Amino acid sequence: MNFPPSMPGIVYLVGAGPGDPDLLTLKAARLIASCDVLVYDALINLSLLDCTRPDCEKIFVGKRAGCHEKPQAEIEKLLVEKGLEGKNVVRLKGGDPFVFGRGGEEALTLRASGVAFEIVPGISSALAASAYSGAPLTHRGLSTGVIFVSGHEERDRATVDWAKLAATGLTVCIYMGMARIRHIRDGLLEGGLDPTTPCSVVQWAACADQRTLRSTLGHLAEDVVAQGFGSPAIIIVGKVAALADELSWIGEQARGLPQVG
Repeated sequence: MNFPPSMPGIVYLVGAGPGDPDLLTLKAARLIASCDVLVYDALINLSLLDCTRPDCEKIFVGKRAGCHEKPQAEIEKLLVEKGLEGKNVVRLKGGDPFVFGRGGEEALTLRASGVAFEIVPGISSALAASAYSGAPLTHRGLSTGVIFVSGHEERDRATVDWAKLAATGLTVCIYMGMARIRHIRDGLLEGGLDPTTPCSVVQWAACADQRTLRSTLGHLAEDVVAQGFGSPAIIIVGKVAALADELSWIGEQARGLPQVG
């Protein structure tokens, strides 16, 4: 006969940040070190696995654009099962759970299943891309705000009006946009952005193999192809991107930063 656990389980939806373990929050580090089960994504630094207890169960679920080790529904089922077993579970995500991390979906499933959960924020990759490339997302006289938007749209359904985003005059920071970069470029141009608008593409922000491309909107797609840039990357569009020429503080290879596995 199966008996319910003596203590209720809890699932922590934890942001691991952009890749540099030094950017992990203190709470995230404490939870990783004490959890019974670690459910982790592809875009985390694998050195974090060494911070767990020897008896911690580590489960790779490999969430990466276009290549999922487990479907989202299976991940959510796994979290519920482990929580109902009375386990202390850390669901470790790259960046922040609530910024294009599907943390809301997982939290809703946990709530519906009666499993306790907490949200532990992390540094989102857009913030790391900004800081580690030297392109501030806001700057007095250049941009009074920033828009975070996903470039990954549902199949056969346009969900982002790029022309309207262009009309705001704000910095546009695009996640998961590399596969649709020509479509995004065309939409922003149609919305009135000048082809000379500065742009930055930051691949593997805050990691050892970080690369930064500085371009203009009119040449963005061609430069990305010519320089061999790909995912994961953040695209920053706006006048603030021009400041990276002056404010960049690390080399193109981000020497001294840890490698993400």
